[in-house]
Amino acid sequence: MPLTVAKPGETVKVVKVGGLEQTHRHLEEMGFVPDAGVTVVNKIGENMILQVHDSRIALDGSLAKKIMVEKNGFEASHSLATI
Repeated sequence: MPLTVAKPGETVKVVKVGGLEQTHRHLEEMGFVPDAGVTVVNKIGENMILQVHDSRIALDGSLAKKIMVEKNGFEASHSLATI
């Protein structure tokens, strides 16, 4: 599912990063790599503020749609409350 489906407070795992080569590389440089945990801090429409590793990143919906994630696979220890 695309990252835009995740809800605030939810932690998901990156499965795949799509887009053109330049976009793909840019997202990976920001930390959106397969198996990375991403927590949705806030969401306004499809625009999102995300916690990736030790950084908070804002993404618009068009970029967030290029990041495919899965909900299962992360335990409660990866939730926003522990960051």
